[in-house]
Amino acid sequence: MNYVIRKLGFYAAALWAALTLNFIIPRLLPGNPVDILLAKLQQRGGNITEETRKSYAILLGGDDTQPILAQYWTYLVNIFQGDLGVSISYFPAKVTDVIGASMPWTVILVGVSTIIAALLGILLGAFVGWRPGTWLDSLVPATTLLAAVPYFWLALVLVYILSRGLGLFPGQGGYNVVLDPGFNGPFILSAIEHAILPALTIVIASLGGWLLGMRNMMVSTLSEDYVLTARAKGLPDRWILRNYAARNAVLPSVAGFAISLGFVVSGSVVTEQVFSYPGIGSRLLAAVTNNDYALMQGVFLYITIAVLAANLLVDLLYSLVDPRTRARG
Repeated sequence: MNYVIRKLGFYAAALWAALTLNFIIPRLLPGNPVDILLAKLQQRGGNITEETRKSYAILLGGDDTQPILAQYWTYLVNIFQGDLGVSISYFPAKVTDVIGASMPWTVILVGVSTIIAALLGILLGAFVGWRPGTWLDSLVPATTLLAAVPYFWLALVLVYILSRGLGLFPGQGGYNVVLDPGFNGPFILSAIEHAILPALTIVIASLGGWLLGMRNMMVSTLSEDYVLTARAKGLPDRWILRNYAARNAVLPSVAGFAISLGFVVSGSVVTEQVFSYPGIGSRLLAAVTNNDYALMQGVFLYITIAVLAANLLVDLLYSLVDPRTRARG
């Protein structure tokens, strides 16, 4: 119990530090979101007064004429009330609405792709590491080479071959725009069809890292005393592979997998841009382009919470899998 309390305290402090940085960094960047929005209003012939400026400042999440500590307190209160402000890029939509509309696309696409890549890489890495030096080792340089290829180049190659050349899958968008979004068969099938190429790009680019990491851990684990003892006892190879070697070699991959799931909410900016996919990555790029600090802060907040939650889950899981971590903690 003391171990869990210490971990919860540590991650609570980490969350507070992340929230503070999330407040400070946008305010160090050049430009002001209120001035940007007022400039757009002025271009349309609107009348700008000091009251108008103050109203827009409050609308975007706080009055920037207040002292910095007062702004910080308002920022924290708004966060815990679920008010992340109004997005400039998608004005007058709220940040929570913009993120809420994009997040399911990213979580499903990147989440499923990450799970597939991790499972394939871990399974292949276990078999390759079990028989090092055989022809299976040729998978390692091939997959690591693909992992080194830039995302956008790999995505463009897949679009050219599988979409433009063979016409197997759509090359852009998240679904057929003539369909009504909802939980109906045609829309779901269209969304799956449009997600295949982006998902394939993520799986191919990520597979090499999982395979190489698991393969190297397997090779290291095979020289451990408990594996040698199991072989000396005459236990079947399949039993040793599953219950001794792979079970211990996979522990670092479990930690990496949980952290990767934490970054799922950030999406893949390059992949989503190439495929014009309506995920959170494209929203983040629009926020950076338009100096939309409220949307940037909202996206970073979601990413921070997801990553911290994933790390906390790994720490608690490790305390159950390996009791030594509790003793060292």
